[in-house]
Amino acid sequence: MAARIEDYALIGDCETAALVAIDGSIDWLCWPRFDSDACFAALLGEESHGRWKIAPVAEDVRISRRYLPDTLVLETLFEAPEGAVRMLDFMPPRGKASDVVRLVTGLRGELAMRMELILRFGYGATVPWVTRLHGDELRAIAGPDMVVLRTGADIRGEDMTTVADFTIREGATMPFVLTYGPSNEPIPDEIDPQQALEDTKTFWTEWSGAAKVGGPYEAAVKRSLLTLKALTYAPTGGLIAAPTTSLPEQFGGQRNWDYRYCWIRDATLTLLSFINAGHLEEARAWADWLHRAAAGDPKDMRIMYGIGGERRLLEWQADWLPGYEGSRPVRVGNAAHEQFQLDVYGELMDVFHQGRKATGRTNRERWPLQLAVVGHVSEVWDQPDEGIWEVRARRRHFTYSKVMAWVVMDRAVRCVEDYGNEGLLDEWRALRERIKADVMSKGVDPERGVFKRAYDDPNLDASLLLLAEVGFVAPDDPVFVATVQAIERELMTPEGLVMRYDTTKVEDGLPPGEGAFLPCSFWLVNAYVLLGRIDDATALFERLLGLRNDLGLMSEEYDAKQGRMSGNFPQAFSHVALVAAAMNLTHRLKPSAQRADPDGHALAAPAEAAEKI
Repeated sequence: MAARIEDYALIGDCETAALVAIDGSIDWLCWPRFDSDACFAALLGEESHGRWKIAPVAEDVRISRRYLPDTLVLETLFEAPEGAVRMLDFMPPRGKASDVVRLVTGLRGELAMRMELILRFGYGATVPWVTRLHGDELRAIAGPDMVVLRTGADIRGEDMTTVADFTIREGATMPFVLTYGPSNEPIPDEIDPQQALEDTKTFWTEWSGAAKVGGPYEAAVKRSLLTLKALTYAPTGGLIAAPTTSLPEQFGGQRNWDYRYCWIRDATLTLLSFINAGHLEEARAWADWLHRAAAGDPKDMRIMYGIGGERRLLEWQADWLPGYEGSRPVRVGNAAHEQFQLDVYGELMDVFHQGRKATGRTNRERWPLQLAVVGHVSEVWDQPDEGIWEVRARRRHFTYSKVMAWVVMDRAVRCVEDYGNEGLLDEWRALRERIKADVMSKGVDPERGVFKRAYDDPNLDASLLLLAEVGFVAPDDPVFVATVQAIERELMTPEGLVMRYDTTKVEDGLPPGEGAFLPCSFWLVNAYVLLGRIDDATALFERLLGLRNDLGLMSEEYDAKQGRMSGNFPQAFSHVALVAAAMNLTHRLKPSAQRADPDGHALAAPAEAAEKI
């Protein structure tokens, strides 16, 4: 049985990632890319679906762990009366091949250890053909995939499992290196594990050291930025939402999705997070990826793309996997990529707008794409859509979607007014006002004086917390203030976390029930900052920090009733929202000082980014 979600750690090489349980078992790894088939899928099934465990034989063992400072190198300590060992798990920066390195070092006395390697390609469905190449080298092949294990331990086969029993004494180190390569190519070259450790530490510490982060939440922000870097696909710059699929939003339920793709709506805050932390190369790579992925006819624009910009993310079910704690189905691919979600056009335009703010100039090469987006939204803004939450029910006129259509027109107007681009200024201004009037007349509940989830749905929705942040209304607008207060009353759990919406009242095409979507609570922190409620913002933010696991990682949601994380893990959107809220709080921004004109996000991108994005 898989561990609790919060009991996993992340290691990666910026092209794929693995999840390591606190007991020393790697239960999830997709090779060679984030979205490839898993060769370790015990996370969504049983041990027989693939895992790689190294742990003491003794049962009386105390386990603790941490990341080495400013790195993604995981250190796990196993301490027993007879001895103690340290295990370092990491993935070196990608060279010709991809490696997972595990170094077991004796710290005190001696400790009997056992390694169990169960390779199962194709999400646990395919048993590979295993061949011993040399005394300490094993090769496993199935179809296009090849994995090579190199170690000084005495390995043997046992019940379709590769095992090794060994004893570690003080001062000794036993290395294990697992390397992936295409099966039609020569066996990947062997690496020096100790040199790989030094190279990996240097890679992460130098990257983290370039961050310009200060204030009381610096450690949390840096850890979140490291996590976001690890979820970035280096060859293209795309940022995945999470390295996992089908970790449930509700345990035992059907809200299980594949998040190993890049969402347009994550773009603005991701871009701003990297810019404000001084990671300008990542910001530029992300903006470039976004521009390439979205290029073409806006009618064909997707709400999400593959890490290389792929548009077809066909959804199917791995029905041989029982799912995490029985949560089925296990989905691969994501059918939501075919949905019409009006808000993504606003998020796309806001990305480029924030880039202009950061640089003080406009990127002329990207203006034709933006013109096409504006023209398309001018034609479709009044149509219903599936909305920000990708509901699998009928389309509606979602208030947030209409507001983001307003953002499209607003950012286009500002690009002409502030940067001299050519455009239909009068026409865009008129449509901007028309959309706003439409929202204010149809998206506001006249009896309660609050924004509604949809024109025909009086329920609340946490996305409404963003209306002031994107500049649609002023923070002190009475309707926005009343909406924040209503969300506090009706969408906050007794533990003080914000739900996306009330699944018992809202039609979304699925049975009711899910955890609190963590970015929504960070949105409330930002709303508090905009409203000048700094004490409330600080209290909520620190409550959210307390939900991270011992390594500073966050999932998509939090099940307050069970007191545990739920949803895919670690979730980029949660960490992006954490960074944004931390920076807003650190700067103690007030609505009046936040910006010269109401153009959106509270974060202010630095001028030194000028030639980078």
